[in-house]
Amino acid sequence: MVLTIQWPERFADLKREIVEATPDYERRLTESWNDLLQELNQRTTEITDEGPNYIPQVHFQYLDILVPEQLDDIRRKGSIVIHGVVEESEAACWKTALEDFIKANPHVEGFPERDKQFFFLYWTRAQVQARAHPNVLKASIWLNNLYRTKTDKKMEGVDLDVPLVYADRIRIRHPGVQWDVHPPHVDGGSMERWEDDNFRRCFADILSGNWRQHDPYELEGRLDARASLYGRAGQATVFRTFQGWLAISKTAPTQGTLKVFPDVFLSNAYTILRPFFRPTVPLDSKDILDPENWVFDISTPDFPGIQPRDNGWVGPQPTPKLHPHLRLDDTMTSVPKVNPGDMVFWHCDVVHSVEQEHTGSCDSAVMYIPAVPQTPQNTAYVKKQAETFLAGTNPPDFAKDGTGFPYIGLGVDADVVQPISRIAMGLPVAVA
Repeated sequence: MVLTIQWPERFADLKREIVEATPDYERRLTESWNDLLQELNQRTTEITDEGPNYIPQVHFQYLDILVPEQLDDIRRKGSIVIHGVVEESEAACWKTALEDFIKANPHVEGFPERDKQFFFLYWTRAQVQARAHPNVLKASIWLNNLYRTKTDKKMEGVDLDVPLVYADRIRIRHPGVQWDVHPPHVDGGSMERWEDDNFRRCFADILSGNWRQHDPYELEGRLDARASLYGRAGQATVFRTFQGWLAISKTAPTQGTLKVFPDVFLSNAYTILRPFFRPTVPLDSKDILDPENWVFDISTPDFPGIQPRDNGWVGPQPTPKLHPHLRLDDTMTSVPKVNPGDMVFWHCDVVHSVEQEHTGSCDSAVMYIPAVPQTPQNTAYVKKQAETFLAGTNPPDFAKDGTGFPYIGLGVDADVVQPISRIAMGLPVAVA
């Protein structure tokens, strides 16, 4: 079944507005598009040949001694497994504590409804302790510092060495259960990538025909980007340098783990340019990958991969049919095996999904913990989020709890002890 989308005509005006800022835009963008497709053809073959080994891995204790070539590789791929962030026994205890919490609070919201495995929980004691763990916060600092600026301009209220906490949910996925709810997608903003002037600045080089100059780690455009123009529940309003999770169980490829398209540089360029080009052959044609069969076209308001939801938009959600040059059926790569206490991170623009299958014999369990730097926008959010923590209610970006029942065993202020953790949570720090 093909979903027919009623695109607002203003989106066609938006396309024209974007490209008309570039002189000789049709020629320049077409040449850039054709160059990009050739690069994708080569890189997607490399990704497919390597599989999970393509994803960078490093032990937590070695983060600060990586050489520039390793850092460039991590930036390019936009994904990393950091082993040994937390002691395995401590992370495994958090899983047990979460399971005990769920048993004590059977009314907790989650899905699937009859066998809940993805839980709308934010303030359990285990989650609060995990986010406050010094090593988790140090990993966040390291990731935040992968970003950079083109100028030495002082950015008021910005400090990449001050990590903040963004409360998110948990997953305890059972083996053998088919999982279709997280196909390939990009979070952290949908139509906003084109619609918001500040957000669009992050992709200015791509949109002006210079995709090879694009830097996914350029900081300035991210600071004032509005990632939630429509106020849709569940749409993050903060700037997360990397999304991430902490493993609280063993998980390996085919066992319900994360999959990524491991080249944020190329996926950004393709995703952002795709609405300005259309195929001249059917989408299921054997010749769909040939650059000769694509033409520049800004006459329509459609943005392939964007979907309407809750009076707003979700996505980008690239698909093998609408975004054929990404070769998603082959290039969506499962992250390597992890143990409890390992963390997986992916750049905020990375195309990612969750494996449909879980062939293992044990749960695939994670706490979602992204890397978040101190910025004026993020600091303002964390201040509001702290109020919900102290009240035991859902964070500002998420829908209110619909059960009407209180929870037993939530984390409290006293669970957050160290100064770095209290600052990250937006809580007052005692003065000696």
